[in-house]
Amino acid sequence: MHAFYESPLCSRYADAEMKRIFSDDRKFSTWRRLWLLLAESEQSLGVPITDEQLAQMRAHLDDIDYEKAAAYEQEVRHDVMAHILSFGDCCPAAKPIIHLGATSCYVGDNTDILNLRDGLLLLRRLLLNAIGALADFAEAYKGLPTLAYTHFQAAQPTTVGKRACLWINDLLSDLRQLDFQLAELRPLGCRGATGTAASFLALFGGDKDKVLLLEQKITEGLGFERCQSVSGQTYTRKTDYAVLQVLSGIAQSASKFAGDLRLLCHLKEMDEPHESGQVGSSAMAYKTNPMRAERMASLARYVICEVQNAAVTAASQWLERSLDDSANRRLAIPEAFLAADAILNLYISIARGLRVHPAVCGKHLREELPFLATENILMYCVEHKGADRQETHERIRRHAMAAAEQVKRCGKENDLIERIRTDSAFNLSDEELTALLDPASFTGMAELQCERFLLNEVRPLLQNNADSLGADVRINV
Repeated sequence: MHAFYESPLCSRYADAEMKRIFSDDRKFSTWRRLWLLLAESEQSLGVPITDEQLAQMRAHLDDIDYEKAAAYEQEVRHDVMAHILSFGDCCPAAKPIIHLGATSCYVGDNTDILNLRDGLLLLRRLLLNAIGALADFAEAYKGLPTLAYTHFQAAQPTTVGKRACLWINDLLSDLRQLDFQLAELRPLGCRGATGTAASFLALFGGDKDKVLLLEQKITEGLGFERCQSVSGQTYTRKTDYAVLQVLSGIAQSASKFAGDLRLLCHLKEMDEPHESGQVGSSAMAYKTNPMRAERMASLARYVICEVQNAAVTAASQWLERSLDDSANRRLAIPEAFLAADAILNLYISIARGLRVHPAVCGKHLREELPFLATENILMYCVEHKGADRQETHERIRRHAMAAAEQVKRCGKENDLIERIRTDSAFNLSDEELTALLDPASFTGMAELQCERFLLNEVRPLLQNNADSLGADVRINV
């Protein structure tokens, strides 16, 4: 246990890889690499920086003295300056040229873009694994009839696999949005205090071409083709909002899935994975609550709300720079990514272990099929028994109302089919009624739709991203 508060996203929910992306070690070692990249690029363009200075910087990219940096920050009240001083102590020869021409956002914003990129790439891999697990599930149950619901009231039947395709389709939408934002991500580059690159123009004695070349070298060194076309001191905070919208979309899809699963668990048609020693309730020993789905819904609500932080930050920036974004972004961006990571790990763990109870699905279908089958019975009697359509409709209506009364007011079984079977006006045999009540005849195109969706959209995607599949996920509690 900890003596002080620690975010549950770190201690309980998020996986190690996402926590590393947003860790202090990753952040501050990236700052040092950015300073080295700047110095190397400046040297290549004629700035008098020696190989010895660069060698010292390379030798100390990861040995960060956090106590010294914290002491400096207490003195100067500036985190970037504190780490410049701390790095300079490691590299005395390089100290005069560290951060040459740059402003704090050179390291801060470029690091943030790298973190956004790597965070999105990790979420992309998890999304693909969730899609893959659901695709296998949909394939296995593509033809299993089950009762569909609108307004959570019994509607026409579907299949379990077709329903799973609805969940997959939402995740495909999220993946498209994620890929779009990945392609749109651009680093800040090196722009100076107000985005004009005036400090670098002075450094190169007014040579504009060298300023442009420096920016190109920095951009390529960060692994991008283009940097921000224009900026103030920072990259536009609309970028953060656009990225967190992707996370919100993932959260929305996951919450929809979790809500559906919780309803189906209540109906006893499906269950999420459940460990043998798992306790559902400290009071009710028989309980097996869908705790993973509930946790998904809870974390999803957090992510959906968190995106508003990015929206307000983007809306409230002043002119070329405003520092009221800083504290908020330190919280909102990493926490949203950690929560999204936890959500997708839960999603994958559930999808890989989903349990279906076909007998219960069949029971619920049988309870409702008598009502659902009435139109088929009506048309069959008219076509094959020579019955009058209006008279038959009225007889069915009266029987249906009486059966519904028995179900709702008396708690009895639905006896509509028995009423029709014993009514000589219908003249239907047991064999004819059995055929008319075959659940598979009520699911329409569901199985074919599932097959075509998996074949045409899902499997090609998974094949093209095969190296991302097989992620080892786990939930901590």
